[in-house]
Amino acid sequence: MNGGPSGFNNAPVTKTFVIASAIFSIFLRIKGGPNKLGLSYQDIFRNPRLWKLILSVFAFSSTPEMMFGLYLLYYFRVFERQIGSNKYLVFILFSVIVSLLFEVFAVALLKDPSANLLTSGPYGLIFASFVPFYFDIPVSTRFHIFSNHFSDKSFIYLAGVQLLLSSWKRSILPGICGILAGSLYRLNLFGIRKAKFPELIASFFSWLSWPSTGSPQGATTRNVTGSALSHAGRHVERTYPAPMAPSTEPTQDAIATLVSMGFDGSSARQALVQARNDINTATNILLEALSN
Repeated sequence: MNGGPSGFNNAPVTKTFVIASAIFSIFLRIKGGPNKLGLSYQDIFRNPRLWKLILSVFAFSSTPEMMFGLYLLYYFRVFERQIGSNKYLVFILFSVIVSLLFEVFAVALLKDPSANLLTSGPYGLIFASFVPFYFDIPVSTRFHIFSNHFSDKSFIYLAGVQLLLSSWKRSILPGICGILAGSLYRLNLFGIRKAKFPELIASFFSWLSWPSTGSPQGATTRNVTGSALSHAGRHVERTYPAPMAPSTEPTQDAIATLVSMGFDGSSARQALVQARNDINTATNILLEALSN
């Protein structure tokens, strides 16, 4: 299972965030500062440190956490491809801010000035992403190992569990706060799912990130939706009217655009035929297929 085409094609915000997180984490390890990271009651209420709060959003406190965390951030780029960079920026800010508010509330309840209660790293964003991953990404492959049932999504869940338990209590609390933030986003609190940044902001991230390596935009690689999208696409045919005859063959550019968003080639072609080559309508068809 993968997050669509390899590399950071059409995911400039994810690329910028991953690079920033890696740089901060490695720099602090070189400087011998990982032990200084993490948030405590004293850092928030008695001696507020803004720099520590900012670093806690980006920098992981250990190498294993950084490896699993960056892998999950890289995988979840599929959501930026599906909803667009403008809306994904809103998702990032909402997840980070709301999860931090939950963490501050939890630290205030525990009131332990001597303990470094929360580990450092973008736990809020990572575990908020597990909410749409659970609800919106279908299983495409199932298999058994010693009578135990697994799917292609199991590896992502295992990486998440490893990250959640990496620092035991110090990492479990930020992880739970991230899941709560992701749940509130999915519930469309204050209509947050309709909010998006201006196109200029997304263009800035595209300019900021240097050219990506990986499969080209037109590559028809198999994505996370797999065969489930094709099956769901057949179900959606009953909802959307069939194209007028004679139907227009979808252009390769239109198919490539949908593939770059994380959909597989056959489902993209089928959706474009149903939508009469309207990319926006085809995208809605594919996203509706994901939710069924």
